[in-house]
Formats: sequence, structure tokens, C-alpha cells
Amino acid sequence: MNRKLFIYIATSLDGYIAKPNNNLDFLSIVEQKGEDYGYADFIKTIDTIILGRKTYDKVSTMAFDSPYGKKDTYIITRTPRPDIGSIKFYTDDFIELVTKLKSEEGKKNIYCDGGSEIINELLKHDLIDEFIISIIPVFVGNGTKLFKDGRPEQRLKLISTKQFEKGLVQLHYQRIDK
Repeated sequence: MNRKLFIYIATSLDGYIAKPNNNLDFLSIVEQKGEDYGYADFIKTIDTIILGRKTYDKVSTMAFDSPYGKKDTYIITRTPRPDIGSIKFYTDDFIELVTKLKSEEGKKNIYCDGGSEIINELLKHDLIDEFIISIIPVFVGNGTKLFKDGRPEQRLKLISTKQFEKGLVQLHYQRIDK
């Protein structure tokens, strides 16, 4: 497989990507003018995005420009919807889709923007190549966990760590092939 699949996501220190009711207000703890935590550079390395429908619905209501309209984007959903430009609502087997996308030559990498259900299915099939996880310095207590139980053990190699002024720590790991 030629293309890599990346997870680039933020989580609380206790492992939650959202509080109950998909509340993301804890992310504001680390907001800082002019700081994107490497996102702009990262997004230049990808040309395809995969995410779940709930994540898409949440992100599309947020007050910032999304890269989805400019990249090939697959929204994994059970309910068919008409495509919107480069955004495709995908109802078939998304593991087959990811396997096909990863085998395409001459393209940039793939970004999975969540949510946790999609990430955990990709983990079960050993399809995630690299993880860039930003740790927000807060315990939220409950909500949506980034990693669910029931996935196979996978070994990772630390590529880099970055510490930022607002307390965010970013970890970059690569999967170690078996």
C-alpha cells in the first residue's frame, strides 16, 4: 500500500474526544491566536479525508473553514444522501473503501478525522499508519472516548513530541508493522 492513513485528533488527558452531547468546548482551553498546532502543514500532505457522519455534522456547524470542500471527502454513513461537490456520502463497506484508497498510486495521504467508531474499526483492521494526537490539559470525566475496548494490540514507534505554550502536547506515532 502506497498511501498512508493518518489520524490527527485532539483528546483530553483522560482520553475523551468529546464531552457528553458532543460538546467540544474543552478545546478552547488551548486556543491561541496564530497557533494551529501544525494543522495547516499537515493538511497539505493529504488529499483525501474520511470521517463519520456524526463528526461531519458537528464539524460543519463550527465557525471555521473546513478543508472538506477542497479535498476528496468520504462521509461514512448508513443513510444515503446526495453528494455535495467533492463530498461523497458513502454507505458501502468503508474498510474496502479505505483499502482501495490506500492502494492508489500518485496521490497524497489520507486523513481520518474521526469519529471514534470509524477510528476503532480502522484499528481493528490494522489500517491506520500514523497517529498525531494532541493532548489537551484537562480531565473531562466522561463523554466519547478516543479508543474503545475490543481492538487488537498494536505496537507504535514514537516519531516526535511537541510541547506548546498553552499546555497542549502533541504526540506523533507510527505503527510498527508486524
